Amino acid sequence: MFDVVLTEEEKAIRNEVREFVRDQVDRSLILAMDSKEKEYPYEFIEAAGKANLLGLRFPEEYGGRGLDWTSELVALEEIGVLGIALGCAYSLPSIVGESLDKFGTKAQKEEYLAPTLAGEKICAEGLTEPRSGSDFFGTITTAVRNEDGFLLNGEKRFVAGGVGADYFLIYAKTDFEAPPHKSLSAFIVERDSGIEVNEEYELMGCRGMGAARISMQDVQIPAENLIGELNNGAAVFNAMMVPERLTSAAGPIGMGRAALEIAVRYADKREAFGRALRKFEGISFKIADCATKLDAARGLVYRAGKVADTGQWCRKEVSMAKAFGTEAGLEAVDESMQILGGIGYTDVYPIERLFRDARLATIWTGSNEVQRLIIQNEVVKEVLSEDTSMKRNIEMDTPGAHKEEEKVFKENPKKYYPSDMREEG
Repeated sequence: MFDVVLTEEEKAIRNEVREFVRDQVDRSLILAMDSKEKEYPYEFIEAAGKANLLGLRFPEEYGGRGLDWTSELVALEEIGVLGIALGCAYSLPSIVGESLDKFGTKAQKEEYLAPTLAGEKICAEGLTEPRSGSDFFGTITTAVRNEDGFLLNGEKRFVAGGVGADYFLIYAKTDFEAPPHKSLSAFIVERDSGIEVNEEYELMGCRGMGAARISMQDVQIPAENLIGELNNGAAVFNAMMVPERLTSAAGPIGMGRAALEIAVRYADKREAFGRALRKFEGISFKIADCATKLDAARGLVYRAGKVADTGQWCRKEVSMAKAFGTEAGLEAVDESMQILGGIGYTDVYPIERLFRDARLATIWTGSNEVQRLIIQNEVVKEVLSEDTSMKRNIEMDTPGAHKEEEKVFKENPKKYYPSDMREEG
């Protein structure tokens, strides 16, 4: 257990959310969402808002609790056992709320953040476009300034919660001459401003979350709906990527833990060849590996949260947590299904649903391939910019360290050409 690294306040939050998950989320809601009978879990958000469990990090003034990231991550893991759809619904106030809390005006916080944390308004964000997923700054949605504010035109797809949203956080191009990272702005767009919800996607998992494709055709919004400064959408986006990816990391740990607990209990009761499944090395090693990876993921996630709380640059830590946490969760669900065998592939157990859910976590909020690009970029920058004067030069701890002629990094490709053809290269 991770109790040793949690404060009493963090343990209290965990227990509070655990009770909420046990007592306030009806089984029928989960089943209705997965069978696509339910388009959005309105009652879940309303209940979480009434319990003061949404946006735990935000100021009490706007309905949060002013807690740290670890508290929210502990809560997210507990919500995660319900699956990714409810986990996403729970996370969106934290994600969209980040833009309002860090960049919004007092009026925007009062009109949008406070009712969102109370569970009275549903928020969603428009990041992905038909031609731009990982290439976020390739956005082609536009917002043109006019005397009434801004006129928006464009499309967004895979908008989680779009079917139920009262308002959207939309990124659009506002400077048509600037480079991509300096060309975007972020806006609040009310649902009744003319935005069209075109369809609800049929998803493998994450069902009942109302993933939509939305269109904006000459949608007029007031100037006061701009979040932060004009053409500074990159700053809003980068700030939002911390909760975007940390929430994605913590939930799958809960899914993996839930699946593994089912598998352990099954392997203890189920017998084959005269003994319990867990007595077989092949099964016991799966349990050990999954438990180890889930704990390692939890440690990475908590560390990222601690760094985020300091306000320091935490791109590497967040990406490590997102990539490792989502993959550890998916592997735990996958291996738990393997432990159960054929029955794990049926709806007799919820593992098949958790598998469909956990798979999505490695794709959205920045694919894990993108996370690895970020990680290596940050590591290379750290290593190459480091002052090594306080560290031992390990390169010299080998007999041939003095052979500088063997440490060849590049050479003139024409080094051995005839002299009249040789050039310096």
